[in-house]
Amino acid sequence: MNRVSGKRLAVVAVVVSMLVLPLASFAADAAADVYKSKCAMCHGTDGKKMAGTKEFASPDIQKMSDADLAASIANGKGKMPGFKGKLSDDQIKDLAKYIKTLK
Repeated sequence: MNRVSGKRLAVVAVVVSMLVLPLASFAADAAADVYKSKCAMCHGTDGKKMAGTKEFASPDIQKMSDADLAASIANGKGKMPGFKGKLSDDQIKDLAKYIKTLK
């Protein structure tokens, strides 16, 4: 790769990151809002253990794949209702990622 191509690639990488990072931040903010409106009443605002729920920082939750956690959110588990049809697939996936941040 020549110098000009390398510089162009670097510029493109910077521009792409400037566009993508705000979107990632927006998704995290949106997931936090969904969590507050749909989950916090049972799991608490910080995901700490409440009556009948697991703490999100627990090894059981943290070792779950995002896909498995999303499936639990979508289909429900135990007393927790499923949110499939109430939340979009993207909202459920983002929510699963957000829950992993509540350590």
